[in-house]
Amino acid sequence: MTSDFLRILQERGYIHQCTDFGGLSALAEREMVTAYIGFDATADSLHVGSLVQIMMLRWLQETGHKPVVLMGGGTTKVGDPSGKDESRQLLNDQEIGANIASIRRVFERFLTFGEDGNKAVMVNNADWLDKLAYIPFLREVGRHFTINRMLSFDSVKLRLEREQPLTFLEFNYMILQAYDFMELARREGCRLQMGGSDQWGNIVNGIELARRIDGLELFGLTTPLITTAGGQKMGKTAAGAIWLNPERLPPYDYWQFWRNTEDADVGRFLRLFTLLPLEDVARLEALEGQELNEAKKVLAGEATALCHGREAAEAAAETARRTFEEGGLGENLPSVAVSAAELEKGIPAFLLFTQSGLTQSNGEARRLIKGGGARLNDLRIEDENRQLRPEDLSAEGVAKLSAGRKKHALVRLN
Repeated sequence: MTSDFLRILQERGYIHQCTDFGGLSALAEREMVTAYIGFDATADSLHVGSLVQIMMLRWLQETGHKPVVLMGGGTTKVGDPSGKDESRQLLNDQEIGANIASIRRVFERFLTFGEDGNKAVMVNNADWLDKLAYIPFLREVGRHFTINRMLSFDSVKLRLEREQPLTFLEFNYMILQAYDFMELARREGCRLQMGGSDQWGNIVNGIELARRIDGLELFGLTTPLITTAGGQKMGKTAAGAIWLNPERLPPYDYWQFWRNTEDADVGRFLRLFTLLPLEDVARLEALEGQELNEAKKVLAGEATALCHGREAAEAAAETARRTFEEGGLGENLPSVAVSAAELEKGIPAFLLFTQSGLTQSNGEARRLIKGGGARLNDLRIEDENRQLRPEDLSAEGVAKLSAGRKKHALVRLN
């Protein structure tokens, strides 16, 4: 790994496969490489499962190369069958456009956008896919794909083996993604596509297509599947996805997600999800016992600062300190507002757990109470029909709800 870019990715644990390490490293040494990663626009936010790819683009720019963020405004209309048991709900142009605008705000935290040098750009594959004429596309591109090979891809085999429907619309996805690579090579000079390990086949398809039609030499690089030490897929929790947009998940909850990292994952996550020098990572991951909690706080602070800004990270850390170390009520905890009239009637505690986001449903809240994991003002709630009344609020008009030891929210008098 003679290029800084590949060396850093290798040292920090980002690399799973590469189509040609030697060729890519030599290219990155002699010139600025333009590289891209594609992201779906199926929601108005990405989640932590996309963060490895986002960090790769960050390191690409840090080492002097040019990142291209490809938003799948066109391919989102088709749906990526990779890892899916059923077809995705199809979105209209307005919904996709709104999602892309929302997602861009996350990338603006991680990358520097602009037109010159190695500034990042965001492009939308609807700009070229929407204009394709069907018959010319089949003649130019479709003839390079055999049904035999397409049936061999895991994304297709999985659906067929489980006897789940795979529409002709989705079957075209891999052809469109391959075409994206060739089109970005033409438009932006992209020489490298990066992505998760599940995208390996799609990336190789693009490399082959551009070689056959345009005679280009392109490269592919994938990341390993990131799971926790407990075997859970990164970005998924019992409470739902860990979203990157603050409207979907408050910065405090984002900070808490990283603070609750399993001991065995601390070093690996510091390397992947922060910009800390490796010597600092080595020192932090060597800590043991209670001292390892300090490393987790550093991880939470650095990861949150990248996504939400340093001020939000420091506010989250202070809220956690007041909540856990002083037993106070942090101002930045998630909260739900109630009126005096509602309190006089009495509000079921399980309802407030759901409204505050501590549980996903009233049924889950009831089960939490029955299991002894629900607290009001640090006292266990014994009755699942317990109601919150005016006397439960402090002099400041606040009550604290807790789901277990680590998840808290406030009820505030409106």
